[in-house]
Amino acid sequence: MGTTIISPTFLSAYLLLLCLVCCLKEGYGLGRRATAESQHLEHSHTIQVTSLLPSSICSPATKELNKKSSLRVVHKHGPCSQLHRQDKANIPTDAEILRQDESRVKSIHLKLARSSGSSNVDQIDATNLPAKDGSVVGSGNYVVTVGLGTPKKDLTLIFDTGSDITWTQCQPCAGSCYQQLDPVFAPSQSSTYSNISCNSTTCTSLTSATGVKPRCSSSACVYGIQYGDMSFSIGFFAKETLTLTSSDVFKDFLFGCGQNNQGLFGRAAGLIGLGRDKLSLPSQTALKYKGVFSYCLPSSASSTGFLSFGDTGTSKSVKFITLSTVSQRSAFYGIDITGISVGGQKLSIAASVFTAGGAIIDSGTVITRLPPTAYVALSSEFKKQMSQYPMAPASKLLDTCYNFTKYSSVNAPKISFFFSGGVEVPIAAEGIFFATSISQVCLAFARNNNDTDIGIFGNTQQKTLQVVYDVAGGRLGFATGGCT
Repeated sequence: MGTTIISPTFLSAYLLLLCLVCCLKEGYGLGRRATAESQHLEHSHTIQVTSLLPSSICSPATKELNKKSSLRVVHKHGPCSQLHRQDKANIPTDAEILRQDESRVKSIHLKLARSSGSSNVDQIDATNLPAKDGSVVGSGNYVVTVGLGTPKKDLTLIFDTGSDITWTQCQPCAGSCYQQLDPVFAPSQSSTYSNISCNSTTCTSLTSATGVKPRCSSSACVYGIQYGDMSFSIGFFAKETLTLTSSDVFKDFLFGCGQNNQGLFGRAAGLIGLGRDKLSLPSQTALKYKGVFSYCLPSSASSTGFLSFGDTGTSKSVKFITLSTVSQRSAFYGIDITGISVGGQKLSIAASVFTAGGAIIDSGTVITRLPPTAYVALSSEFKKQMSQYPMAPASKLLDTCYNFTKYSSVNAPKISFFFSGGVEVPIAAEGIFFATSISQVCLAFARNNNDTDIGIFGNTQQKTLQVVYDVAGGRLGFATGGCT
């Protein structure tokens, strides 16, 4: 056989072809890695570790709703709040905040159990509430300032979608009043104040709003409301002029004028009830606002948000879902959660897991509560995608925690909730973690005891979302970037 002689020209061409193939393979590999990296970044948040800790400086949101029927919202324990500046010594620790949150959740579960008929509210009355100084308000973290009376007196009140009745402390504090920042409201100094008669249907309607049967003092209607921590307010049910803004003034607004109030309310003067009962503020102002209100909770305790009434003019950017009814006698706004995604991956959770107990949205609950089956799926996938970071010891409530002391920034997978109608609501970066310290930064979700316990979409996960309550239309809407 003859020997094949390869010409130098052919050999050069062959080597060049091999080189091109290798380069193409390497380029393809780099391209795949770049695509994977791009997809990872698309489905993750880059979070500066220092942003996880509270700031002592008030930094108002650069984007707020500019509307005449709008009130500024601040966290009652943050530097943007007058309450914070006057009461720094009594700011709760993170552990206390989580304990308070557990008390509120237990109170909600109990209230819903009573609403479903498993407890008789008629066995409780406004004259026999326990005289115990509660450790927390059990009503919310965010406050606004409104005017009451003629001439109007400004009052800083907690707003709460889980409560119906609006109340404030009133002179002469016949029983007792806790310390508040604003001067205690004096009915005798207002020309538009009057008590409600105890024989009126208005007085009778208090039972559905408070869960407590009203009583009489002489001919005046006496209300009582009690929270899960045993704090309470008792006083005269009355009507008065309410001033939300200079152009939004409501005569004969029904409210509680508290004469016996106990509990640590963070020096707020009382509470605004934004629930679904006919005595709530949205119901009483429905003629003007058509049963519509919205809010945006600030990105942190050191920023600001808003509470607005009426059409916001942003409906094009709002995704609406249908409100559900968790109980016929409940103030709460029911929602239908259908799924959760982590880092772009939809979790494999049966629909029956979410429907077993149902769910509500609540402005006063800090940490979102999930059915145990759903929480385990969320936590497991989150841990998988956060495997590059060292874990930290669990707290009593939060068990998926990390130690970020060696990092200036971290990449956390994005989390989205899915609701009825296929609506996806992405959780902002500020709504993923709850940090007690840089060495213990925890996933800000917790499990209920049972899948049949009602789930709660809490305020941490609502941060920077504009949440629109169209009560008359039976709708709830979400828009991202409401107060960034």
